[in-house]
Formats: sequence, C-alpha cells, structure tokens
Amino acid sequence: MKKLSALILTFCSLGVFAQNKDYPIQPVPFTSVKLTDQFWTSRIEINRTVTIPASFARCESTGRVKNFEMAAEHKGKFCTVYPFDDTDIYKTIEGASYSLAEHSDPKLSAYLDSLITIVGKAQEPDGYLYTARSIDPLHPQAWAGPERWVNEQKMSHELYNCGHLYEAAAAHYMATGKRTLLNIALKNADLLVRTFGPDKLHVAPGHEIVEMGLVRLYRISGKKEYLDLAKFFIDQRGHKQYDAKSKDEWQNGMYFQDNKPVVEQDEAEGHAVRAMYLYSGMADVAALTGDTAYLKAIDKIWENMVGKKMYVQGSIGAVGDGERFGDNYELPNATAYNETCAAIGSVFWNQRMFLLHGDSKYVDVMEKTLYNGLISGVGLDGKSFFYTNAMQIKNSFAGPDTEPERSGWFTCSCCPTNVVRLIPSIPGYIYAEKGNAIYVNLFISGTGNLTVNNKAVKITQQNNYPWDGDLKFTIDPAEKMDMNLKIRIPGWAQNEAIPSDLYSYEKKSIQGVEIKVNGMPVNYQIEKGYAVLSRKWKRNDKVEVILPMDVRKVVANTNIPDDNGKIALQRGPIMYCAEWKDNNGLASNIIVPKNTVFKTQYEQGLLNGVMALKADVKSINVDASGQNVNTQDATLTAIPYYAWANRGKGEMMVWFPEQIKYVDLLTK
Repeated sequence: MKKLSALILTFCSLGVFAQNKDYPIQPVPFTSVKLTDQFWTSRIEINRTVTIPASFARCESTGRVKNFEMAAEHKGKFCTVYPFDDTDIYKTIEGASYSLAEHSDPKLSAYLDSLITIVGKAQEPDGYLYTARSIDPLHPQAWAGPERWVNEQKMSHELYNCGHLYEAAAAHYMATGKRTLLNIALKNADLLVRTFGPDKLHVAPGHEIVEMGLVRLYRISGKKEYLDLAKFFIDQRGHKQYDAKSKDEWQNGMYFQDNKPVVEQDEAEGHAVRAMYLYSGMADVAALTGDTAYLKAIDKIWENMVGKKMYVQGSIGAVGDGERFGDNYELPNATAYNETCAAIGSVFWNQRMFLLHGDSKYVDVMEKTLYNGLISGVGLDGKSFFYTNAMQIKNSFAGPDTEPERSGWFTCSCCPTNVVRLIPSIPGYIYAEKGNAIYVNLFISGTGNLTVNNKAVKITQQNNYPWDGDLKFTIDPAEKMDMNLKIRIPGWAQNEAIPSDLYSYEKKSIQGVEIKVNGMPVNYQIEKGYAVLSRKWKRNDKVEVILPMDVRKVVANTNIPDDNGKIALQRGPIMYCAEWKDNNGLASNIIVPKNTVFKTQYEQGLLNGVMALKADVKSINVDASGQNVNTQDATLTAIPYYAWANRGKGEMMVWFPEQIKYVDLLTK
C-alpha cells in the first residue's frame, strides 16, 4: 500500500505539474479512503468476487476477446454485433484495476496482464485500435464505414472506443504502476493528435467520451496536445449541416448534441449517455483552460436537467426511442427508459460540477442517483442487470423499451460493464479538499487520510447510513491545526426534495439538523449547503451530526401529468417503491390517503437488509366478473427502489394515488 500511495502522489503531482489551472476543489482519491460500512463495502466486494469475473467470462464467451485475437491476425470475421463491443473489455479492465488498488489479487492481476497483451497485439503499427475494422479491413463491420473515421460522426464509435481505452489505461496505471496498457493508449492518442486538428481532419465525435479520456492522459503525461484535442473535439459540435426543421433528433442533430455549438446549448438534449459524457468533458476542459463560455453553458444545461428532465429517483433519459432526454417535463412512468449508463454519467458530471462550484446541490443530485437510480441497475447477486430502470410495472407489463425483470447480459452490454467500473470507485466521491477546507460529501463509514496545507489529517466516519441519520466523525490531525470542516447538509434534510421545483415535499418537516462538537451543541453557518465548522482541531475531536429521517411524501411539479394527484415515498436519501411480493401480488391497486402515517422497520433478512416502510392504506379490488369494484383496508409494505426485481417478476410502483379518481381500475 505504501508503494501504491507513492504512485498516487506521483500521478497527482504529474497532473499538477502539467497545468496551471485545474478544478478549484480537488477530490480525495479512492485509494486514500478505506471503507468499513456494510452498505457499500458489500457491493464493492460482490463487484470484486462476482461481477468482475462474470463480466470477463462473458467477454470471452460472447466473442469480445476473440475479436481482439482475430484483429491481431487480420483474419476472420467480426463475431459480435456492435463496433463498440471492444469497450466492454476496457471498462471491465478499468473496474478490475480499481479493485486491485484496494485488494491484492495476483490471479486477477495476471489475467489483466494476459488480456492487455491480447489488446496490444491487435493494435496496428501507427496506433489505430478498432477490431471492427482491423479483423478484415476490406470488409469492416457495417457501422464502421469503408475507411477510418468516415462514419465517426454517426455510428462507427471509433473515438468512443479510444475514450474508454484511455480511461482504462489511466486506472490500470494508477492501480498497478504498470505502463503496458498506458503505452497502448498513448500510442493511440498520438495517432489522434496526428490525424485531427485545425489543419487536419475535422469531426465531432459521434459518441462522446474521448474528450474525458484525453484529459486523463493529459494529467498523466503533461502532453498539452491531448488537452488541446479534447477541446477541439468539443468545439466541432454544431457545425455540420442538419435539417434544422426536422423533429427527428437524428436528422436535426440533437441526438448527438450536434445541432448547435456547445456554448450555445442550454438544454439537456439527445442521447442521455452521450450528453453526460459531453458535459463531463466540457467541465474537465473548462477547469483546465478557464473557458468561461463552457461553464456558462453547462450551468444552464444542469439547471434544465434537474429542473425539468429528471425522475424522482435520480434517473435521466425518459424516452426509449433514441435513449434520450424528452421535452421539458416529459417524464412518463409507464414508458420510462432511464438507462443505467446515463445514471453513471450523471454521477461523473455532478461530481465535476461540485469540483467547479463547491455547491452541495450537485452532491445532492449525485447522492440521489447513487442510492437509487444507479444501483438499481445491478441485482443483489452481482450478476443480473437492468439496462433500463422502470418507474412502474403494471399487470406485469413494462413499456416497449423497459424491462420487467433483470438479465444476465445484453447484446449491447454497455451498462453491466459500466457498473463494474463505477462501484469500486465510490470511495473517491466521499471527500474533497480546498486550501484549509475539507468537504465531507457522502456519509459512509470508514477512514479517510487527507492532507490540509501539507499536513496530514485522518477522518473516521461511524454511521449506519442510509438507514440511520446519526453521523459520527473523529478528526485526527497530525498536529493541532486551523481547518474548516465542511459537512454537507443534504437538501432532503432541509425540506428540499431536489434542488429545483420539479419535486417537493407534501409537508415540511419540523425536525432540524443538530450538530455537536465534543458532545456540545454548536451553532453553525450554512454555506452553499455545507455546515462550516471552523476551529483549531486537535487529535480525537468528535463531531456528531443528526439528520432527520422521517418518511416524506414527495409530490411532483404539476407540469408532469403522470404524477398529478400522486405521491412518492422517501426516507433519507432512499426512494421507495411497492413491489408485488410484499403486497398480495399487486402494487398498482394501492391508494395512499393523504393522512397516512408510516412506520419504519429494519428487516435484516429482506433483500440483504433494508429499512422497510409500512402503513395502513386502501387497496382497490375488482371481482372475478370484472363488474364490481370495492376498496378495502390493506397494509402497504414499501422497499427501497434500488432493491426491486430481485425476487421474481411482478408489479412495481413508485407513484401512488391519494384518491380513487387517479387510479386506473384495470388492475387485472
């Protein structure tokens, strides 16, 4: 671990040395944080022991590895479906690298070495790496186009593959110190620098992420050409001639975020995953170059997304046709799409927005997504997945593009492999630093080793979050020091369901947030959503923050017709749903009257341990003849949304009517 820590410091110092500008707030790397909690450590361990091995096995059994082997020989036939299938290997390598950084595994390390050797052999002499063409250059996969890059602005995904290669290479280098994959990535990036630029080939990448990847390589190498190329790619958007009058997003450029220059865009639009990666790349480049036009654009886009285009459990991308954002307030429940990859991209983007602005509202959205619409994408077994994340399953029916049950793999399996790389990186989202200030963003038990003004500080968290709001912190500076400890006070603890008027609470909570230092209540100021505790800290100082954890009824903006007259349930950061298994086989017949009182009950044996909600409600019942309808008393059991569809196929609801007039009586 000492060797790894030294490598991380070297990695970070390279980034600092390479540029004068950067994010004003710096995240504490995941390798400096050791978790001890049950909620996230169990998921990280399942990812290590189940999800990563299963992902590699499926990359082999589906031919993804074979594609690289054939590309090295320039012989055979591309044997999977999509040209971006290469990235499933890259993403799994990335996730496995994060895992190796925290948990030594010689067998996994050796497997990565062998896989990287296979990848390296598939790389062409000039650095080009794209199995869909290299296997049989005269007969490439249909989306690839007849020559390099000619179909990039549409569907070849050549630069998309590059981006994921770079992300994986950076993670592998950071975790192991080995340059094997990094050298492959740098050789490929040098090809891009020689190929694209102001006096060279111009293209707006068809699926963004190469911009983020180039920034990662810039931070490692200090080679400014990588940063310049990332900005060049971003600035190419909005210059291609599309049919501006067409409502088809493929024809008018919106699908690709290519209908306007990025600095003129002010709405979250088009393919949701592409959008998240673009906005994350813009944030990276803005931080490193000081481009204020980028900042203004992504600020407006963020306000639009959070204010008009986000589901109550943090998911985005409502429309299945194009996996895209809909119009403002277009958030249907029956046909909600909500790709898991889009939720992961939202976490990337919101983390970057926080690093730019230091406002807790971005972490509020990130937390909502992490605990709800993201981890719902992977089953509790670690090897079953949702590509889409439904808002309701009624009569065992899902919308045409949503899934009523989990799958082990997909023909397009971008989401499972994206989960692989996100889960082990969670410790890197907990803390951040700026000058003499430490930000505490997520509440996860464990120990963080930080540095404030070149002085070591250890912070130990003890809590049972997200089930309990009693948060304890032990502050251990190496020596007495003046420091501003900034602890995020979640919006939900301040009567704010989301940092916009898209959702709100039916009633305001009268419970406040209490903070104690060394057992004594203290007054505190809230700055940008953070309780600021400024003092001279000494070893073993204790901080306690008590957050209210009452059950809240969430109501939607009246501009969302599907949710009018209905409520959703929230406790702490967790959104809830009703599932058939706990409610007599149905969930769509439940009415939650306005004055319903909820009780909480932790059930250790349910869904790996969850806080369930219970209440006396009404249910609508239709008799066998289909002619008579009545209501009767019933008990509602609600479970965390993330945990649904782990016990078989059946109904699920997030939004509940308060009156009969809002119930579709076709419950059978």
